[in-house]
Amino acid sequence: MLDVMTRISRLHRPALLVRAARFGLDHYRRDPALRRLLKTDRVPRPAAAVMALLGREAAINARRLSGKNDYSIARHVNLLIAINAEARLLIAATPHAL
Repeated sequence: MLDVMTRISRLHRPALLVRAARFGLDHYRRDPALRRLLKTDRVPRPAAAVMALLGREAAINARRLSGKNDYSIARHVNLLIAINAEARLLIAATPHAL
């Protein structure tokens, strides 16, 4: 799990994208969002979902940086929302040592 959280902590995206994703967190619905973003019928566990989402986010971020005309800011924000929401689930599920 540390690898997943390390990868998330190393994401550095423009502030506008990050703020937009934060606003969307309250409206995140896990099952429909992951089915749509990951194009799957079976919703994975949070750690597996984050890894898959990070791969897709990296690809769309590369499109953003290269100026490709098929870059979708809405899809990028949705991926960032899902990554943040799934990270929250991981943190909540982690047993805390006393």
